[in-house]
Amino acid sequence: MALDISLPTWPVVFGTAAVDSINPCAIGVLILLIATLLGLSHNHRKMLWVGIIYIGAVFLTYLIAGFGLLFFIQRLNIADELSWLVGGLVIILGLLEVKDFWWYGQGLTLRIPAKRLKQIKKYMHHVTIPGAIILGAFVAAVELPCTGGPYLAITTLLAKIGFSLEVFWLLVVYNFIFVLPLIVILLLAYFGVSTKKMKDWKDKEKKWMRLAIGLVLIALGAILILWGNGWIGLTLT
Repeated sequence: MALDISLPTWPVVFGTAAVDSINPCAIGVLILLIATLLGLSHNHRKMLWVGIIYIGAVFLTYLIAGFGLLFFIQRLNIADELSWLVGGLVIILGLLEVKDFWWYGQGLTLRIPAKRLKQIKKYMHHVTIPGAIILGAFVAAVELPCTGGPYLAITTLLAKIGFSLEVFWLLVVYNFIFVLPLIVILLLAYFGVSTKKMKDWKDKEKKWMRLAIGLVLIALGAILILWGNGWIGLTLT
C-alpha cells in the first residue's frame, strides 16, 4: 500500500550537507595542510591564499562530479533502478559510520586509504599557490570513500526529480555548505588559533561526527528505497 507522503527537498539537502560538512576526513586533511604550511614557513598570508585555492578546488571538484553523475543518471534514465541500489549501499555505509562511534578503526572503516594519505602528506611539503588547485582536486578524489556517501545519495535523489535550475542551485548550495567549516577553520588558523587545538577538537568529536553522518546515511538510504518503491515523494520546496 503506497503512503501519501511528500518530503520537501530543500531541508533534506540542507540537513544532509550540514552533517556531511563536519566529516572528520575533510577537516583533518585541511588541518594537516595548514600545520604543514605553517611548519615550513610562518607566512600566514601565503597559508591563507593556499588554503582558499585548495578549498575552492575541493568545491569545484565535488560540484563537477555531482553534475557529471546527475547527467549520467539522467542520460541513461536509470534513476528508479539506482534508487534501490544506492539506497542499500548508503544504508551499509551508514552502519559502518555508526559502528565507528563505538569501535573506530576496527574492521572496515570509511577513511582515506593509507597509501593516498601518504601521497597527500608528500605533496603538502612542496605545495605552491598554483599547486593548491591540483592538491585540492586530488584530495577531493581520494576522500570519496570517506565523504562520498551522503553526496551520492543526494545526487541520486535529485536525479529522480530531474535537472532544472533549482536542482542546479541545490547542488551549488550543498557544496558550499560542505566547504563552509573548512573556510571557518582556515580563518581561525589565519587569526592565530593553533592547529593543535583544532586537531584535538576534531579527534575528540570525530566519533560524534561519524554517528551523525551514519544516522543521516541510514535515513537517506531508507528515503531512496521508499521512493524507488513509490511509497513517498519529494517536492522542490
